[in-house]
Amino acid sequence: MSDHKALVLDETRKYHLDLQDGGGFVPGVTEIWPSGAVLDADDRVALVEAALDLRIAAGDRSRRFESRFARLLGRRKAHLTNSGSSANLLALTSLTSHVLGDRRLRPGDEVITVAAGFPTTVNPIVQNGLVPVFVDVELGTYNTTAERVAAAIGPRTRAVMIAHALGNPFEVAEIARLAEDHGLFLVEDNCDAVGSTYDGRLTGTFGHLTTVSFYPAHHLTMGEGGCVLTSDLKLARVVESLRDWGRDCWCEPGKNNTCLKRFDYRMGKLPHGYDHKYIFSHVGYNLKATDLQAALGLTQLDKLDGFCAARRRNWRRLREGLDGLPHLLLPEATPRSDPSWFGFVITVDPGAPFSRAALTDFLEGRKIGTRRLFAGNLTRQPAYVDRPHRIVGELTNSDIITEQTFWVGVYPGLTDEMIDYVVASVREFVRRNG
Repeated sequence: MSDHKALVLDETRKYHLDLQDGGGFVPGVTEIWPSGAVLDADDRVALVEAALDLRIAAGDRSRRFESRFARLLGRRKAHLTNSGSSANLLALTSLTSHVLGDRRLRPGDEVITVAAGFPTTVNPIVQNGLVPVFVDVELGTYNTTAERVAAAIGPRTRAVMIAHALGNPFEVAEIARLAEDHGLFLVEDNCDAVGSTYDGRLTGTFGHLTTVSFYPAHHLTMGEGGCVLTSDLKLARVVESLRDWGRDCWCEPGKNNTCLKRFDYRMGKLPHGYDHKYIFSHVGYNLKATDLQAALGLTQLDKLDGFCAARRRNWRRLREGLDGLPHLLLPEATPRSDPSWFGFVITVDPGAPFSRAALTDFLEGRKIGTRRLFAGNLTRQPAYVDRPHRIVGELTNSDIITEQTFWVGVYPGLTDEMIDYVVASVREFVRRNG
């Protein structure tokens, strides 16, 4: 490293420290966000160093992050994307590839998912001309069950795509076995649950494909960003092709002839020897990330264990502080799981003497940020009302979630003082109105 560059990075670190707010928490004045990125001097320095290197496309940092993240989750391949939504799109779309032969998903095939969740788990199903099959979830865990998934399997069912709700694992081992027994693909949306475990095994290690998001609300951040992971090398190649314009070539940017036969292919109806860098085997996208994003991801990855521990600690503090309050259903971990929580979810009993809206308005008035459980019952959202879909069983709990459920934050940027203020505020509201 040059002396000039070292000086710039040293000044960057000093600049970061100069920006730190020493004012402390002021109840009712300081915003308590439900989610957010926790960024330190190392993160700022990493971004500046990547900018100084002017590596503006995907490069060495991206490859290093993919390698480290794949090892962390015990998967053979990881492919960075520009967002978690793109990761979901790539994962599901890869299952429609011609390289899978008779196993490929075709328009009209069904994919089982849950009704109460975030749209980007469901959108790729619709975008690929497939039919989402919606099942209900349990109140308390906010996940579906293997029993519900089994009941939803029909003659055209080809895959299951489910997210771990707010970091709380669904019955992923049982559902993975169901998928294997019925010849289905399992796409595990792990965007909210990095670091969670089920039966002592990390979530994100059960599915044929796994997706992760690096949006600022999530466990690790790149600002924007995502990742698709798999141990199936055939699927990994399809994901890479779809991500990189649909091209058949797998050379890294700035490299040529990795396969040693760049001008010796005959594919499609092209002439023999057509440049492999410009042969396209899929109708793809450009969903790549950049080295600036990866630079931030690498420094964030070093802090993952601490971030997960803080999320668990904050969740426990809320759970213990609110335990026993009437009219509120508090969250529960799925049996045999250890969640790395994304948020702390609360459902107001439909028979309570106060409404969910009244409670969240009270909290928001105290600068305590709240969020709904994403889209609630997706089948009631305007985007999906007229889309082909199938519903198995009643969506009673999904409807309750739509009306009565919200969540507050547990992310590592929250202090004990903030968590205790949230607890005191909820308890005060219930005491006044209960």
